[in-house]
Amino acid sequence: MAGLLPTTPQPTELVLHQASRVLDISFADGARFQLPCEFLRVSSPSAEVRGHGIGNEVLQVGKAKVNITAIEPVGHYAIKLVFDDGHDSGLFSWEYLYELGRDQAALWDQYLQRLAAAGASR
Repeated sequence: MAGLLPTTPQPTELVLHQASRVLDISFADGARFQLPCEFLRVSSPSAEVRGHGIGNEVLQVGKAKVNITAIEPVGHYAIKLVFDDGHDSGLFSWEYLYELGRDQAALWDQYLQRLAAAGASR
């Protein structure tokens, strides 16, 4: 995963709402994103989700009720999210979180299409 690029805004606030299963993140450029825990879990940058190369992605199913139990800082460039299903191997860089927020609608639609094509459910 790429490191923090000079053009990536720094986060200014990070708030986990466990009851609604949403991570709020605000950036220095004024952008603010509300990222559902399920979206973050199925978009994890880990090898468990992304696979070990193009075409080796592992479709995540049954994650509709997943929550985040811990957020651990990783240097000044990322966080590790610990999910209540035991997943904790993805490092979410500020750049990646910004991309997820910016492209959330399209990425979520792609995920739902892959689920439908596989005959799977959230």
